[in-house]
Amino acid sequence: MSPQGKPGQETGVIEFEPEFVTGLKKVFEEMVVFNQVLGLQITKINSQEVRGRIAMKPELVGHFSYNRVHGGVISAGLDALGGLACMAAIGARHMDEAPMQRLHRFAKLGTIDLRIDYLRPGIGDHFELQAEVLRLGSRVANTRMAFFGADGKLLATGSAAYIVS
Repeated sequence: MSPQGKPGQETGVIEFEPEFVTGLKKVFEEMVVFNQVLGLQITKINSQEVRGRIAMKPELVGHFSYNRVHGGVISAGLDALGGLACMAAIGARHMDEAPMQRLHRFAKLGTIDLRIDYLRPGIGDHFELQAEVLRLGSRVANTRMAFFGADGKLLATGSAAYIVS
């Protein structure tokens, strides 16, 4: 995965109603207080992919000598974005429902397995995150995530499983 994505890759993409996107952003950016601590902002949501951004700030430093982002920020950010990708996939599966009704489907969503591979030190003024659902089953969803530096270099990857029912 690259932060820019590949042209023509988004075949069959469902774009959501503004009301659904606004509701997801409110839950994700405002109601999940830890995401506020991270400074995690959603930059893209559709049925195939979600993207986010974290601006570097002093509270996120893990190694003071290098101004490197803490590994827990990377892990938590990727986990959160993987969960958001599940929300988008579930929302796409139930497009016959009203947007607000779909937003209530996420009450039971939770991480059941998470793996993060740290590839390079996280140094930069901001970071780009990306996630996609590989499989959405009736009970479990599997995701793949990526964490990029401001220069587009891949800094970490992740994979996770989430309980969705």
